[in-house]
Amino acid sequence: MSNQPELKIVDGRRKRSERSRAAIITATLNLIDNGNFAPTARQIAEEAGIGLRSFFRHFDDMEALMDTIDQHMREFYESLFVRPFKDGTLEERVEDIVIDRSEAYERLKKLMMTSQAQLWRSEVVQKNYARNQKGLRKHLEKWLPELAKLSAAHREAVHAAASFENWHRLRQHQKLNISDARMAMMVAIKSLLD
Repeated sequence: MSNQPELKIVDGRRKRSERSRAAIITATLNLIDNGNFAPTARQIAEEAGIGLRSFFRHFDDMEALMDTIDQHMREFYESLFVRPFKDGTLEERVEDIVIDRSEAYERLKKLMMTSQAQLWRSEVVQKNYARNQKGLRKHLEKWLPELAKLSAAHREAVHAAASFENWHRLRQHQKLNISDARMAMMVAIKSLLD
């Protein structure tokens, strides 16, 4: 019986710690969603309503936080890209992959812009980005087995045409609506496969 109050105190501390950790993750995702693609520990702590020291009690550094965010989001974002394969003509399969990818890119664009903004300084983001790119390449090559017959240059061009970077350029820099951006991506991919 004498251990019960101590257990409650430890359990209460653990729950507060879990709440603070969840608040940090939520705050980071909120800042990203509001367009801050490289939030600082101070900005995250303020958004979470905690002190900076508390932030660093939960995460040694920003690398640890970025790794946790990736683990937290990974199942969700991977499910958007790895859809079941469909049979069909080359044109139908190109259209399907462009629609699938464009829907995923639109849903994840702020998270993907965060990766782009932090690639130069974060080994964790570089590692996760490389893993994701490898998965996207593998998926595209299964979806479009015709890629195996292309020269290396043409294969790389198809991967570039189907990339987020290309989608972002079409949507943001060239100011195309979703339908026109999809058409441009389809034209690029199909012309490379012919």
